[in-house]
Amino acid sequence: MSYFKKDKRAYLLLADGSIYQGYHFGCEGTTIGEIVFTTGMTGYQEVLTDPSYCGQIVMQTYPLIGNYGINHSDMESSKSWVNGYIVREWCEAPSNFREAGTIDAFLKNQGKVGIWDVDTRQLTRKIRRQGTMNGAITTEDVYAHKDELLEKIRSYKIVNPVPKVSVSKLDWYYERENRANHVALMDFGYKHNILEKLLQFGCNVTVMPWDATIEDIRELNPDGIMLSNGPGDPTDNVKVIDNIKRFIDYGKPIFGICLGHQLMALANGAKTEKMPFGHRGLNQPVKDLTQDRVYITSQNHGYAVVNNTVDPSVGQITHINMNDGTCEGIAYPDIHAFTVQFHPEASAGPNDTRYLFEKFTDLMERGQEGCL
Repeated sequence: MSYFKKDKRAYLLLADGSIYQGYHFGCEGTTIGEIVFTTGMTGYQEVLTDPSYCGQIVMQTYPLIGNYGINHSDMESSKSWVNGYIVREWCEAPSNFREAGTIDAFLKNQGKVGIWDVDTRQLTRKIRRQGTMNGAITTEDVYAHKDELLEKIRSYKIVNPVPKVSVSKLDWYYERENRANHVALMDFGYKHNILEKLLQFGCNVTVMPWDATIEDIRELNPDGIMLSNGPGDPTDNVKVIDNIKRFIDYGKPIFGICLGHQLMALANGAKTEKMPFGHRGLNQPVKDLTQDRVYITSQNHGYAVVNNTVDPSVGQITHINMNDGTCEGIAYPDIHAFTVQFHPEASAGPNDTRYLFEKFTDLMERGQEGCL
């Protein structure tokens, strides 16, 4: 448990006007964002550094966070992208052979405002009933500035954050002649372990900026295209969706993950919708309809492809969420492409669906003769 001295109050103000009192850790100040919860018992460092959380205040439902500290190898990007952090307790004295610091020190280093000693169970129940809502964490006197802060909270909106989290120019990761496939990884906010999995499966990888065009792809001449995860409303990415339509015409195999899954669906005429509180955690059950088998998956998304908008002559739903029946995967046999809503790189999380990277490399190796 935390033995941090309770000498600095912090407050969580929600858009509905309710106030939660707690104590501050990380930086002091005020931060506003969309409040979401994630259910993982581990993987808090991956959460803090996942670009898909850009613009959001993240709450951990697991009550003790930081018990194995922060290390150098669990970073999913070069920095933390969350707007704020909410936990029940944080551990001041972590114990792990890789530990290189506390979560409090990490938040301070990253300039992030956190609050602890909040009843996260009660707050989770509220979000599950009412849906995701905006809020603010502040170390200032919330009661003296409540109306002013509420106005800012209610007007807050995450608008097209993909350019913010993407690289600005292409970046080589491997260029070796003995590697079988070359993948163009479209960076909409990719997690480093997607790159690591591609490297493990023997691919050369070039990370491409979010607005890379078909001309950029043709010049690179990859064997396949990976559409990464990322933050925000997929429909904001009009330019990207238009580019993906041209990638499809290029004829190379395509594999999409999370936001990439949604963007590919939009490029093929389907629709997306915002979910009440999304799927965020490491234990989401997903059924692979092609194998009649259920896998446990890692997920982080607040939008989903609307099942009945997927044109069966273009795409076939291959995976569904066993909790709510939402679309978790689509295959596009005629264009040598497939996408999934969950995270098969599984960092943090189970490795059940690692086989999808093997499927992608096999499709690239068979080229135009490949089938799904």
